[in-house]
Amino acid sequence: MTDWTRERAKTFLEGVFGAAVRSADPKAVLAGFLPDKPKGRCVVVGAGKAAALMAAAVEEAWPDVEIGGVVVTRYGHRAPTRRIEVLEAAHPVPDAASEAAARRILAEVQGLGPDDLVLVLISGGGSALMALPAEGLTLEDKKAVNRLLLQSGAGISDMNRVRRRLSGIKGGLLARAAAPARVVTLAISDVPGDDPRTIASGPTVFDPEAGEDLSALAARLGPGLPEAARRRLSAPAEPGAPFAADYRLIATPQMALEAAAARARQEGIAALILGDALEGEAREAGILMAGIARSVRRHGHPAPMPLLLLSGGETTVTIGQERPGRGGRNTEFLLALAVALRGEAGIHALAGDTDGIDGTEDAAGAFVAPDTLARALSAGLDPVDVLARHDSYTLFDKLGDLLRTGPTLTNVNDLRAILVA
Repeated sequence: MTDWTRERAKTFLEGVFGAAVRSADPKAVLAGFLPDKPKGRCVVVGAGKAAALMAAAVEEAWPDVEIGGVVVTRYGHRAPTRRIEVLEAAHPVPDAASEAAARRILAEVQGLGPDDLVLVLISGGGSALMALPAEGLTLEDKKAVNRLLLQSGAGISDMNRVRRRLSGIKGGLLARAAAPARVVTLAISDVPGDDPRTIASGPTVFDPEAGEDLSALAARLGPGLPEAARRRLSAPAEPGAPFAADYRLIATPQMALEAAAARARQEGIAALILGDALEGEAREAGILMAGIARSVRRHGHPAPMPLLLLSGGETTVTIGQERPGRGGRNTEFLLALAVALRGEAGIHALAGDTDGIDGTEDAAGAFVAPDTLARALSAGLDPVDVLARHDSYTLFDKLGDLLRTGPTLTNVNDLRAILVA
């Protein structure tokens, strides 16, 4: 059996993570999804953590097309463009710049004709970055709702059902504003199932749920929910006439997992993809994955080692009334995994958000080895107590095991990689 030292395992897992991120690089993949060039104007708009790099990729692919427009990305996620303006705004809680960007984007698509083309560039983070309150709501209402959603433990699909209902631009409203121009959406998926209605809350996709009563979701958000938001969630809206969408996924979590698996196989390690849409509590997912890894090591099931277990999707962290520490869903997943494994030999893991930011921290995720618990205890940290306080970032930071990539300018959700060897 090959001796997998801590450093060798860490280098291998970082290489796997890097391969996944590169597979979603707009500069590498976007050009192959562009539509025919328009007879009239080409207006580019968009929102998300990858929006600026996607805009740059459009400019690079179409040097001979007259292009204009505006996109909005997260602060610090800018990429150089020449013809498409790049704005920046806050994420995950919107700010005034988010609202201003949404209004600019709506203004850009007004007054177009059937020969004109609107290219809409969508990626994860678009919901907060392009935040236009629906009639009767304020930006402060939207910010309060976003904070409650982030603390609620709700899945990304339910989060975006709420966001669509409270928005003046999402749920297909951007596409309606651009009519009669042709609208083509190029999207990088960061959501389980790659549902276009959920990616950035579907600004160019008809929302058949617009007429549903969402009062159950309103109740889940608790008494802190602004009354104007509660009324709108409880009162079915008019969905309007259905319309078709030209929607093209240029990168997805599954594509990233397949790229990660290919990288592992190049190094002689078999890879098993467990799914691209895993949801649920991060710490419970950590316990579950620990059981699968232990089964591989002890019994050779579901496949013999050496084996790389890969999974994607987006877990959640439910915060109670206690004051939480620092951490994101990936570091919480990893700490729960380490606690469940109790230092079992031969199992190393890395988990990170492919956008380079786990939650609101400055790291993408972290790395776990068989000695993680022992090193934490030696550093005066009780891993079980740290997990209970949602302070996983602090533990991995003190151990020097955070994964810091900086903004990657793309986003295909989380990638979890567990090496059993």
